[in-house]
Amino acid sequence: MKFRVERDVLTEAVSWAARSLSPRPPVPVLSGLLLKAHDGVVSLSSFDYETSARLEIPAEISTEGTILVSGRLLADICRSLPAAPVDVETDGSKVTLTCRRSSFHLATMPEAEYPPLPALPPLTGAVSGDAFARGVSQVIIAASRDDTLPILTGVRMEFEDELITLLATDRYRLALREIPWKPASPSVSTSALVKAKTLNEVAKTLGGAGELNIALADDDSRLIGFESGGRTTTSLLVDGDYPKIRSLFPETTPIHAIVSTQELVEAVRRVSLVAERNTPVRLAFSDGLVALDAGTGEDAQASEELEAHLTGEDITVAFNPHYLIEGLSVIEAPYVRFSFTSAPKPAMLTAQRELEGDDEIGYRYLVMPVRLPN
Repeated sequence: MKFRVERDVLTEAVSWAARSLSPRPPVPVLSGLLLKAHDGVVSLSSFDYETSARLEIPAEISTEGTILVSGRLLADICRSLPAAPVDVETDGSKVTLTCRRSSFHLATMPEAEYPPLPALPPLTGAVSGDAFARGVSQVIIAASRDDTLPILTGVRMEFEDELITLLATDRYRLALREIPWKPASPSVSTSALVKAKTLNEVAKTLGGAGELNIALADDDSRLIGFESGGRTTTSLLVDGDYPKIRSLFPETTPIHAIVSTQELVEAVRRVSLVAERNTPVRLAFSDGLVALDAGTGEDAQASEELEAHLTGEDITVAFNPHYLIEGLSVIEAPYVRFSFTSAPKPAMLTAQRELEGDDEIGYRYLVMPVRLPN
């Protein structure tokens, strides 16, 4: 095999494909990237039995062929090369990369031992890549990072007619985002549980390439695929039944408070500087005001007041500052609306464009309060 390709094109392609490589592959060949030169393009593939990635880049092909090389090493080498065309050529069990006066010789792996990549399932529909990326960034904050509960490390995707609903929870907070999409079938009704880490990579690397195609297998393969801009990623779904968490959102909330989103984020960050580990920040809502404070007794203390528009009776609640800041930081509106049923019950945060009026439909963040002493 022999081909020439621009350094930036090769570097970006190798880096993207290598993202899917496992740091601890079950077999050595799965640490490799599969490169195949044919018909004026070089295809790059990675696979770890759970997640696959594929793309093609244009290249000047002198000799067609296929090689398997260490993906992470190849990515490091490509990033270090000077800005000039790169020549890639095999010589027996070695592959040589030459760029100007730089030359690297890598050992190849037996490509015959590399497993076949899964095919992309049938197209289920398409969604705006930007909207999908924003939605994923809003919900993955609530996905669990505890691998002992693998179901909660996933994001549930519900496909119903012309709407995708993303749901995530770690038992202490819950995030929901609704995104319009174009289904391939007008009466689609299905769901999928995807690892939050995988979905985040898809959103970051494919979300900015325009329309994002989503393909969900309708057989026992438990496979979901994403394709955009000539790049394809597939992933096995998380196995198990996701908890029915939609019912946790309150139907009626007699107490509402509206606060400037950015001002509240900054105030919580300042006040929480004195909050020790697992110590909450308290918010006392009253007419026209929300008072924040943290710290008790002889320890460091902090307090701050902000304007707030309150409907209903005064209420004092306390939250984990990390959970509160994460929820506030992804609200894409000038104001945040707090909706309460009572102080011990979860608070619902929604986006709001104006100080008065209805809350912004599409994103909801439910966070459990920290119980305060009587």
